[in-house]
Formats: sequence, C-alpha cells, structure tokens
Amino acid sequence: MIDNSGERRLATTTTTLTIPTPDGRADAFAVHPEGAGRHPGVLLHTDAFGPRPVIRELARELAGHGYYVLVPHLYYRHGPAPVLELPDHIGEKERPDVIARVMPLIDEHTPDRVLRDADAFLAFLASRPEVADGPVGAVGYCWGAVLAMRTAAAHPGRVAAVAGFHPGALVTDAPDSPHRLVSTLTAEVHLGLAEGDMTPEARDELDRALDAAGALHTIEVYPGTVHGFTMADTGAFAPSGLRRHWDRLLPLLDRTLAHG
Repeated sequence: MIDNSGERRLATTTTTLTIPTPDGRADAFAVHPEGAGRHPGVLLHTDAFGPRPVIRELARELAGHGYYVLVPHLYYRHGPAPVLELPDHIGEKERPDVIARVMPLIDEHTPDRVLRDADAFLAFLASRPEVADGPVGAVGYCWGAVLAMRTAAAHPGRVAAVAGFHPGALVTDAPDSPHRLVSTLTAEVHLGLAEGDMTPEARDELDRALDAAGALHTIEVYPGTVHGFTMADTGAFAPSGLRRHWDRLLPLLDRTLAHG
C-alpha cells in the first residue's frame, strides 16, 4: 500500500476487543499489520470525544508504519462506545453542546481511574501475541495527552515514548498535576501544542520539570493551529498541523521502540 505522500505502508487489520479492568470491561479496538509477526505496541488515548471514524483512521495510519495500536474506549464505565452521539462534524456551532456533555465524563475520570486503566491496558498489550517484547509508546490527543503522561510516569520501565498533541491541562495547581509526576519518567517526550494551548509560564514550568527529570523532550508550538488541529471531523482541523504531527510522531516511535 502506498499513501498520498508516496510512502509505502503496510496493509492493516482491525480487531474489536474487550479488556478486563478492575472496574469492569473496556471495549476497545486494535489495528496492526496483516499477517504473522510481532510489532511494537502503542497505547493510543483518544481526545475527549472518544472513538469514532477519525480516530480509526489515525490508528490505521500509525499501524501501517509497523505498530500494534490499541485504542480503548475511556468512558467504558458508562457503557460501550458511543456513550455520546456526536455530529459528523463538530464545528463552532456544535462544539459548546458537545463539550457540555463530555465534561462530566472527564471530571469523573479521576487520576486513580487513569492509573487502574493504565495497568489493565498495558497488561493487555503485554499479553497479545502480535505485540513484540520491549517498551511501548503512549500517544494522546487533547485530554488523552494527560492520560498518556500519567501512564508513562506510572510505568517508567514500560513506556519509552510519550507523544501528546494539542494537550489538555498538563500544568495545574493540583498536587497531582501531571507536571509534578514527571520525575519518574524515562520516556522521551514530544508535545505538539496549538497556539494558545499553554501559557508561556506553564510551558516554562513543564520544561523545567522535564529538564529536572533528565527526560529528553521537545515542546513545540505548531504554527497556525488551534486546539484540536489533528481531528479532521472538527472545525479546528489543520492539514499542516496533522502533517507536522506525523513528522514528529513517527521518528519518535522509531527511535524509542525496537521494531519486532
């Protein structure tokens, strides 16, 4: 298979899954290259709007580069996806209503829940015959970037790469703010910010925390973007931002995850 850039990609297959967790059973899907072989695992955390066609396309693209990509439904405690019915396109008119319905679900997803889920999702990856031995990557979009960072901080021996795009609140006043947990990180980190995603003061604070942890990292503002720029089903979508996201994500994973 050859993509629009002329680069050869592997054909992929998608599987619907159920993952046991301490709080129930999480529905999920995984995408990986067709045929025999084992591939590095990537745990992909969705944005606040959850699994939907645009997320499946992102997962297929990533899997086509040689990865086993696991995408859990993060709101599984409220039932299988979709918990919320979403419009086909989330523009400025639709966004306030969608956000109002999503925020209670995010508020209920406490750090304790995040860590219980992380344990279950990483254990599931380790159990899959299609997943190579060795470290995994944690990728997140919007709110999912916060979950990816918490997962990597809690599993420093397991997660070798963290990538977050138009991330949610990584620097807060809370005692368990993600930026206060990075001292345990061993992963290499890339954060791709939209213009306005993070104040200069918050970015500096996060940069200092990552420096103090000795974590290799880049925090980059993607020019001409707004929050949500990777998501083609929203009014925030920016093709240039999505391309830059792939230009940063794929080399990061290639550096840090040994291909099986």
